[in-house]
Amino acid sequence: MSQVPRHKVFISYHHEDQPYKDWFVQEMGDDIVDESVEDGDIDYDDLATETIRQYIRDGFIRDATVTVVLIGPCTWQRKHVDWEIGSSLRKTKKKSRCGMLGIILPNHADYGKSKFGLHRVPPRLADNVSEDDSYALVYDWPRNVQLSNVRGWIHRAFLRRDGTPPNNGRKQFRRNRSGDCSRGWQG
Repeated sequence: MSQVPRHKVFISYHHEDQPYKDWFVQEMGDDIVDESVEDGDIDYDDLATETIRQYIRDGFIRDATVTVVLIGPCTWQRKHVDWEIGSSLRKTKKKSRCGMLGIILPNHADYGKSKFGLHRVPPRLADNVSEDDSYALVYDWPRNVQLSNVRGWIHRAFLRRDGTPPNNGRKQFRRNRSGDCSRGWQG
């Protein structure tokens, strides 16, 4: 098998899933360049919403070529995840569009099932997953540290980014959604 190139990856996730994000970055090591927001990078209390969005878009996502969305039970509710997915799908003069993939975490209700409920993944990601020609693909968290599979997933997402146009027409979240995480979003 030929060597898969190293990609600049932005990881979008819910803060409650931080241990999975940390493990992912550590285990992927030299296989990716981590372009993600780290704890303490942004003072969310002192910045306006639009300033935070712009800072994430221009300071982190701008250089990424692939966005990996770690999907835990409540990820679909998070406004920052929605904004990060939206910014990743947007192609501008300053940045190209990111390839997109989702990884269902072991703490998610659909982990290990043959099908997952689109209503339990972030809505903007769900808008880009179809059975035919998806912009984004969704996988289960790798078992037994199958990192060669993950490298392949990232590379396939990179190659798909200029193929099927993404659906980014959904209105951005203004605030986090509430409700039972396991039930998911409704329409």
